[in-house]
Amino acid sequence: MLKHLGLSSMEDLLTSVPEEVRLHRPLNIPAALPEPDLKRVMSGMAAKNKQLDTTISFLGAGTYDRMLPSVVPHLQLRSEFVTSYTPYQPEVSQGMLQAVYEFQTMVCQITGMDIANASLYDGSTALVEAVLMALGPGGRGEVVISAGVDPQYRRVVQTYAFARGFEVREVSVRNGVTSLEDLDAAVSANTSAVVIQQPNFFGCIEDVRAIEPIAHRGKSLFVTAITEPASLAVLAPPGACNVDIAVGELMSFGNTMSYGAPALGFMAAKQKFMRLLPGRLVGQAIEEGGQKQTGYVLTLQTREQHIRRERATSNICTNQSLLAVGATIFLAALGKQGFRELGELCLQKAHYAFRQITAIPGFKATFSAPFFDEFVIQSPVRLSTLQRHFEQSNIIGGYPLNECCPGMENAMLFCVTETRTKDDIDLLVKVLKEVQE
Repeated sequence: MLKHLGLSSMEDLLTSVPEEVRLHRPLNIPAALPEPDLKRVMSGMAAKNKQLDTTISFLGAGTYDRMLPSVVPHLQLRSEFVTSYTPYQPEVSQGMLQAVYEFQTMVCQITGMDIANASLYDGSTALVEAVLMALGPGGRGEVVISAGVDPQYRRVVQTYAFARGFEVREVSVRNGVTSLEDLDAAVSANTSAVVIQQPNFFGCIEDVRAIEPIAHRGKSLFVTAITEPASLAVLAPPGACNVDIAVGELMSFGNTMSYGAPALGFMAAKQKFMRLLPGRLVGQAIEEGGQKQTGYVLTLQTREQHIRRERATSNICTNQSLLAVGATIFLAALGKQGFRELGELCLQKAHYAFRQITAIPGFKATFSAPFFDEFVIQSPVRLSTLQRHFEQSNIIGGYPLNECCPGMENAMLFCVTETRTKDDIDLLVKVLKEVQE
């Protein structure tokens, strides 16, 4: 390979790497171990991690501790799903194609949108794909995004903006929700997309119906990101609010937290955007005559490998089929009533926790806006002190906002999902009271 490149050594290949970042010594790696010894070492390293079977978690911010019905892994981990690849050959992939078709259908049902694709890598890149759809083939224009959108999502959008050459304008948050006045001032004739999150990063519920006419004042598309999908069980879905594109994260449905990855991005949209959706759509065909058999096939694929490069709308190469299967089984197991009960449990338990915490002297609600299952609390003591007390009580506390949100040095984002019991919440409150004493 080096000869083909016109190089004589490995050093010649590395000339573009600055000297100050090169190691210039062997890696500090221990010697090889016999398999039993290696297993002991790895087990010891793994034991340092906290796992949710023995730890109480109040951490959310995009990744959620959710119940996992036993039927999900039993079916999801069947060899037919685990070993499946992209179903290019429908005649031997009917099971996987049907599962993905059911996933698309359920995404449409919970979001109220017309169409959904066969999943994407994660919520942040799904948001970027929605933004690129709104910008169009030229990839130039202006995107208005709320500061209430997850900071990591916003950073991914900014990265693509730097590479593609479009402008991103951020709109401020007031009392935990997007400022309608600032949003109205930011949207212009050059705006291609208006992006909000529902519920937003701070857990607050946005007034989507009030935002919609501002977003659609010109030719821009209205994009909503959803990182806590259980909220769709109790809040008005994007489709009911005239949203053009809904994107987000479904990893918490039927899949474990797994230290934050892999994720399961989704995208749903109005039907008129069908041929612009990135990734793939699985379609259903029914034989008109004879036995009227049903078949499934990849119908629309917009990546450059499948169509002329200049007509491609995305370079998305795959989808998260295995995680999508898990989400599909999860939703099927819950059913419509169970899905609603899931949302109601999150809502009720979170508000119980909120009332108990804010009753402790010194611990105050940062915002007064309505919330779903996440809320921000201003602590009278340093967050590092809180975290130390949590760890001693085998609790994973909330998400500290001091690093990602300037001006919120002692603020913590707590999340209470359906998995938390009253005893769990009362223990959290007890620890917070002890910190005060």
